[in-house]
Amino acid sequence: MPIYKYTTFEEAEKALWNFNPDEKYYDRVAELWDFASDLSSINYPKGIFKFKSIDEANQHREEIEIAHAKRLRAERNSSR
Repeated sequence: MPIYKYTTFEEAEKALWNFNPDEKYYDRVAELWDFASDLSSINYPKGIFKFKSIDEANQHREEIEIAHAKRLRAERNSSR
């Protein structure tokens, strides 16, 4: 594996970009998203939701996440 030296952080960050992705690249991205989905077991409701404000949208997301946390806690307490 070659070693590269960069003079700035931006230069190093730009070296990570892939300007010509191939099929293998997209397969790896799909695997990454599947892995991330497995790590986060929250199932958000499907569909499109309309909110009057960002605060309302954040409250909706927070309610889903709190309900998920309560379910996890109940499952863990019942398995003891």
